[in-house]
Amino acid sequence: MLPIQLLRQNKELILEGLKKKNFKETELVDRILELDERRRHVQAESDNLAASINSASKSIGQMMAKGQKEEAEQLKAQVSANKEQSKSLLEQVDALDAELKDSLLRLPNMPHSSVPAGKTPEENEVVRMGGTNPNLGANNLPHWELTAKYKLIDFELGNKITGSGFPVYTGQGAKLQRALISYFLNYNIDAGYTEYCPPYMVNEATAYGTGQLPDKEGQMYHVTEDKFYLIPTAEVPVTNIYRDTILTEQELPVKMTAYTPCFRREAGSYGKDVRGLNRLHQFDKVEVVQIAHPDKSYDTLEEMVAHVEKLIQSLGLHYRILRLCGGDMSFTSALTYDFEIYSAAQERWLEVSSVSNFEVFQANRMKIRYKDGSGKTQLVHTLNGSSLALPRIMACLLENNQTAEGINIPEALQPYFGKKQIN
Repeated sequence: MLPIQLLRQNKELILEGLKKKNFKETELVDRILELDERRRHVQAESDNLAASINSASKSIGQMMAKGQKEEAEQLKAQVSANKEQSKSLLEQVDALDAELKDSLLRLPNMPHSSVPAGKTPEENEVVRMGGTNPNLGANNLPHWELTAKYKLIDFELGNKITGSGFPVYTGQGAKLQRALISYFLNYNIDAGYTEYCPPYMVNEATAYGTGQLPDKEGQMYHVTEDKFYLIPTAEVPVTNIYRDTILTEQELPVKMTAYTPCFRREAGSYGKDVRGLNRLHQFDKVEVVQIAHPDKSYDTLEEMVAHVEKLIQSLGLHYRILRLCGGDMSFTSALTYDFEIYSAAQERWLEVSSVSNFEVFQANRMKIRYKDGSGKTQLVHTLNGSSLALPRIMACLLENNQTAEGINIPEALQPYFGKKQIN
C-alpha cells in the first residue's frame, strides 16, 4: 500500500507510474486525495471540539467551586451537546478512514524508474543470458514422457487422488524433488539466510500484508469456515514474521529462506502451457526474503539476482534474465527480474524464478519499521525471490540432460541425490 504522504506530495509522479503499469482507474488517485482531505478536515474539527470539551469541563469545576451553579449548568448542557457532536465526528473519521484504506488497497505499487514501458511479456527487456543449450538430437522426449518412462511422476494418480495439477512424485522422482529442496536450502543458508519452516495456511491479515488480498483473492485456495488461505508462496508467511515490528538499523538486512509447498488455483489455465510440470496447482518452492534498509534495497536486489543466477549456473542450465515491463509486473512490485530456463525438448523458455523489490509497499501494510540513527521510525523495504521453484527446474533438468543411457544428474546435485544418473 502506497503511503498517503507520497500521493499528497507526488500526484503527477504517481499518475505517470500508474500509466506505466497500465492501471486504468487513475481517477482513484483524485478520489483518495479527496477522502484524505475530508478525513483530515473532520479530524481537525473533532480535535478542536475535544479540546473545547476538556476546557469547558475544567471551567465547570471552577464555577461550581465559586458557587456559580447556574452558569455551570448552562455550560454542562453545552458540553453534553458537544459530546454528541464529537461522537458523530469520530464516527465520520472512522468511516472515512475505512473508505480511504479500501481505496489505497486498490492502488498498485509505483514502478521503479528503470522499469521499461510495455504491456505484454514480449516487451520485457532481456538483461543477460548464460549457459549453453544442449543439442539433444532427433529422439529427445518432453519431460512428461520422460517421467512416465522412468516412473518418476504419476500425473494420472494425482488426478485420481485430487485433480489435474496435483502430481504424485514416485521413486527416483520423489528423491530428486527432495534433493533439489535440500540443495537449494543449503545454498541459501551458506549465503547467510536463516531457514524457517512456516505454516502453509495464513489468516486474512497475513494475506493482506504481502498484497495477495485483495488483488489475488481468486488465485488462492480459501478455507472458508476458518477464513484461512493456503499459501501461494512462502513469501506470504515469511515476510509477515516481522509484521508490526520495529527493528534497529543494525539488524538490517534480515535474510530469511524457507521451503514450502505452494497452492495456486490458476483459474483459466489450459493448453500446452500447462502440460506436465509446466503449470501446477500444488508445487514446491524454496524462497528467499530480505528486509532491507531503504537506501540499500536496490543493491540488495542486485545481490539477490546474482545469488539466484549462480544457483542456476551450478545446475548447468541455459538461462536468461528479464527485467519485466510495467504491464507484466505484479500489483505489488516496484521492480522485478524474471529468470527463464530454456527447455530444449519443448523448445521454449520456462519461468523458474522472480526476484522483486517492493520498496515500502508491503512494509506499509504490515507496519514493518526500523529506527534510524536519529531515533526516527521509518518503513523498511521488502524483497523476495524464488531460489528456486521446482517444477520447471525439474522439467528442464530431465529434458536437457537426457541421453540414450539415462538422465544425467548435475554434479552439484549428486551428493544429495546419491547417483550420477537416473536409469
